[in-house]
Amino acid sequence: MILLRIFSSLLILFLLFVNPVYSARDTDSYDGNIYPIYAGNGSLVPPQSTLSESLKNERTSVLVFYLDDSSTSKQFAPVVSGIKLLWSSSVDLIPLSIDELDNDDQKTFTDPGYYWHGKIPQTVILDGKGNVLLDEEGQVSFDKLNDAITKATGLKKPDFDLEVKSFNEYNSEPSKEGYNKPRGT
Repeated sequence: MILLRIFSSLLILFLLFVNPVYSARDTDSYDGNIYPIYAGNGSLVPPQSTLSESLKNERTSVLVFYLDDSSTSKQFAPVVSGIKLLWSSSVDLIPLSIDELDNDDQKTFTDPGYYWHGKIPQTVILDGKGNVLLDEEGQVSFDKLNDAITKATGLKKPDFDLEVKSFNEYNSEPSKEGYNKPRGT
């Protein structure tokens, strides 16, 4: 019985002094990888392709430079997920944490660090020949991204719109306007 009281007392003390974990989209705190947390899409990282592979295969590349502990990157994460939703296998979507960029001064056009200006989020869209069609910092609209991807790929712009829906203070996801087919069906 004494052991039970001691254990109960220690458990209560532990619970009183343990701080809960908070995450918030509008803070510069590190909450983990932003894509599964704030965009509902953990499949974006690590990227399925590298920039050098994409250029070698003459595919359209969408580079997104971000930081997991940046509120502006957290807010932009659902837009990046929307690019994947709209263009899926038509482009190589390459989200890159700037923590992982090489600090080598001898960068070439096949190195993602060659395109990074030093601000986040930054989106760069390259056509299959390596020509830069869009290079924007900050929050970029779906329309601007779609226009550049359409020009790079030669494919028709999607005939539906995306909107970012928040379903709690942490999570948002892109959804196709007028599209109501449930996931997994």
